[in-house]
Amino acid sequence: MAASMPHAATSALPHVTAARPLPLPVTCPAAKMALCRAGRCGALRLWGPAPPLLAALRPLPVLSLPTKASSRWALGARWLRGRYERFLQRSFPRLYALHSAFTAGLEALLADAREVRQIRQTMAREGLSAAQLNYRDMERLRQFRRDVLKAVPVALIAIPPFANFLVLLLMYFFPRQFLIRHFWTPRQQQQFSEENHSARRAAYAAVLSCLDTAVQSLPEQRLQHRLRELCLQVRRGRHPRVAELCAVRALFSGPALRLAELRAAHVRALSRVLFLTPLLPSVLVRRRLRGHLLEIRHLDGALARLGLAQLSEEELRAACYLRGLNPSQLSVAQCRAWLEQWLGLSCMLQASEASLLANSMVLLSLNYAGAEQ
Repeated sequence: MAASMPHAATSALPHVTAARPLPLPVTCPAAKMALCRAGRCGALRLWGPAPPLLAALRPLPVLSLPTKASSRWALGARWLRGRYERFLQRSFPRLYALHSAFTAGLEALLADAREVRQIRQTMAREGLSAAQLNYRDMERLRQFRRDVLKAVPVALIAIPPFANFLVLLLMYFFPRQFLIRHFWTPRQQQQFSEENHSARRAAYAAVLSCLDTAVQSLPEQRLQHRLRELCLQVRRGRHPRVAELCAVRALFSGPALRLAELRAAHVRALSRVLFLTPLLPSVLVRRRLRGHLLEIRHLDGALARLGLAQLSEEELRAACYLRGLNPSQLSVAQCRAWLEQWLGLSCMLQASEASLLANSMVLLSLNYAGAEQ
């Protein structure tokens, strides 16, 4: 009996289990997701699905307040803009036309800037140069660069305090000189194109006179006679053929007529034909002229690869205008025929014969059918 007492006392004591270590906190996102999924499944097995009323009271995703506020502000600004434009159209129609041109021009300028940025990104990503682009991208880059260069002086004038009022006055009274093409009305675009071509056409006689002077110092008598006859026929009103220009192409890469040896008056006259300022020093004028001629040559190569049939009427007329021809009085067929002649000459010339390309802007466009008006 005494032996059984310790065993009974031991069984009467409460059962004590060994202490277990506390679970460590779960920090892994995947483990947390697994535990949450297990908890939801256990709750569904224990309690069943949630009642419909509780399911309907589940919180919905709420839009952030800034998004609602910004959309509300955008709608209000659009409504105010519409009211303002209708007021201008009724009360100040001329001011409304300027306002519409400025708004549309700003949108077009921003669209061009986005397209140019995409072209630049593509060039950087694929390691392309400007000469390897297609025709439309190359032309867009060229035109945007000219617009930016024209806008830089206006931006510099507006830097001093209160000078922006002077800039606004200059833009209003001299839009052709101080505004880029995006902010011109359609009527202004046509008017300024005619004025620019008239100023360019005034330099054609100076180019022919400089050619006559340079012919006298040429060493080869046979080619000298051909070029003199060609200039004489152009003065008399005859349109030259591409074959006649190709026959004297050797002269324009030799002494007296290659671009590096042209007289300063000849270079300045050709710069006016390409809408470049002739007021800079002759070294800079010659350098800019060469750069623009090589750019046109690259454009001609891209245009030949694309094909004239792929161009719209607006693109055809813009291509003719850039190369010295006024297309305002020409039909689409005449523009295409002239561009075929131009490409036939340009694609045969080398970079060293850029002088012939510049002088051909006068020789091929001066007496073309209908281009005299």
